Amino acid sequence: MAELVLEKLQYPLGQAVLTADLTPDKRAEFIQVIAALPESLKMAVYNLSDEKLDTPYRPEGWTVRQVVHHLADSHMNSYIRFRWALTEDEPEIKTYDERAWAMLPDAKSAPVDWSLDLLTAVHRRWVHLLEHMAEEDYKREINHPEWGMVNLDKMLCLYEWHCRHHTRHITSLRERMLWV
Repeated sequence: MAELVLEKLQYPLGQAVLTADLTPDKRAEFIQVIAALPESLKMAVYNLSDEKLDTPYRPEGWTVRQVVHHLADSHMNSYIRFRWALTEDEPEIKTYDERAWAMLPDAKSAPVDWSLDLLTAVHRRWVHLLEHMAEEDYKREINHPEWGMVNLDKMLCLYEWHCRHHTRHITSLRERMLWV
């Protein structure tokens, strides 16, 4: 039973479902979720004290602060991966150890506003790119060392989910802790 509760805290929306062939309407919907992340995240952390920002969203999980900084790290990487896919043939991308990055001093103690500002800028560029990609561009692929070949439709699915997933970590914690 405890494992089910922990899994629900870790994956409040369930696991990501990746589709390799999105419709234009579904793409537009997913792009809007990505476009909305900076504001959604600002609302999720609004008025949280440093003590609350340093609260893990689940047992043995990252703090709210680490989640915000992780989103900036991850989404900068994703934006670059999209650009590689659009300018190179099946580029092999480099992964990073997100757990180790979350333990670096900037992720553990820097103000969340820094990553919120970074996300705002990166998402402006990323959304502009996504909105101006041709249908065939979404079929371009990256070669992920762990996942193999992944097209940009699947990447879009992943990051749409990623936006909602981590925002939900924070909003779920706020609800459980009655931080209104």
